Amino acid sequence: MANEDRRILRTRNNLKKAMLDLLKESNFQEVSITKIAKAARCNRVTFYSHYENSTQLLADIFHDYLDELARYYRDSFKRKKTFLLSEPSRSVPIFEFVFNNQFVFSLMLMGEVIPGSQNIFCETISAISRNELLLKNDVEVWFDIEAINSYETYALLGIFIYWIKEGFKSSPEEMAKRLSFLHSITLDEVIVKNHE
Repeated sequence: MANEDRRILRTRNNLKKAMLDLLKESNFQEVSITKIAKAARCNRVTFYSHYENSTQLLADIFHDYLDELARYYRDSFKRKKTFLLSEPSRSVPIFEFVFNNQFVFSLMLMGEVIPGSQNIFCETISAISRNELLLKNDVEVWFDIEAINSYETYALLGIFIYWIKEGFKSSPEEMAKRLSFLHSITLDEVIVKNHE
């Protein structure tokens, strides 16, 4: 069973790599299942045993990268009781991860390849904030917490889209400082619910 699982994982990884390699040369609409299978050194039957179509394959790629981004986000407050949103060092690894995977995040966050991929990005971040963090200040008196969460998450998306549009000209450190500045003039300290 373990060998079968490894084989499935290897085939899916080959399909994912093939898809990304082809997208560097062609538009998504031009990438056929035949081309993907050929680049992954398998056949169409093998492709269809893993994915229904190329959109599902690309969505799975995005999911992998979002899982990793979520890990970096969680690591930014791991083992802390509270933290300041205005601490730039906390965000640097998140920006570094996006910077090191510019191609995938450009595909995902510009929202032109798979409609709704921006919303999936935002929901990934939003779910962590909703389930694992609390705002220390009583801003919930003025706003529903979901409104604040949505504001913060889509603001982060906006920062990433700005960075993509400028061609990742600014360093991850510079982007973290910019985000920190925006947080210093809006929300402040956050409580980590489970800070073990």
